Amino acid sequence: MCREHLIKLQQSLYKAFGCLLMAYVLLVSSTSHADIVVDKVYKPNILPFERDVEWRLVSRQTDDGNELFHRVGYGHAFTEGFMVEVFLSAERDEQENLSLAEYEVEARWMFGEQGQYWADTAVIFELEKSHKVDKYKTSMGVINEKQFGRTHLATNLIVKYVFGQAVDSVLESEFRMQYRYRLRQAFQPALELYADKDFLGIGPGFMGVKKFSPRQQLKWELAFIKGFNGDSKDHTLRAGLQWSF
Repeated sequence: MCREHLIKLQQSLYKAFGCLLMAYVLLVSSTSHADIVVDKVYKPNILPFERDVEWRLVSRQTDDGNELFHRVGYGHAFTEGFMVEVFLSAERDEQENLSLAEYEVEARWMFGEQGQYWADTAVIFELEKSHKVDKYKTSMGVINEKQFGRTHLATNLIVKYVFGQAVDSVLESEFRMQYRYRLRQAFQPALELYADKDFLGIGPGFMGVKKFSPRQQLKWELAFIKGFNGDSKDHTLRAGLQWSF
């Protein structure tokens, strides 16, 4: 009986979240230029004692030029459903050289097991420190994924607090969504959406998984996101590789 109540509560929260999302997207779609970086859409599932090595690339082209951003990280699930990852980020500077930009610690905690509830859910916590200036960012978010036959809907709602001597303290929020079709395990087309108060971007994405053993697999992702923020150019290419073992 308790499990039935939990499922009904989760369904109600998911529906309410969908209504809030639609209002949120309508609000941000009328705003202007964005100052965000498109990133991966997180999934809640965490394998017991999983370890992974990850690389991400973001290349954003605007009227002001090209921004290039790399991130490498290592993650370890210390218990079932709880994972900690550390990242180093690099960006291209004004002299066209890659330099260290940020350090980041990230923790994810999944509720229950995969498929146990109406939708898989996890929470995420992040602490980020800029290497060049006195700037910090803390983030907390909710990650959901629901399977509908051969399709999967993943959503991330994240609240961020930026502070430090180099910046004015500000509280921000952002939304990410990926709707993908499991055509084959190695090739899954998707539609991705990213939004905050200054940005709305939509575009096609692709991902795939190659399994070498029950615990060893290589996951790849690629997406092209078009920003809809007036007449200015805003195109973002994101890519990623993740080796889990």
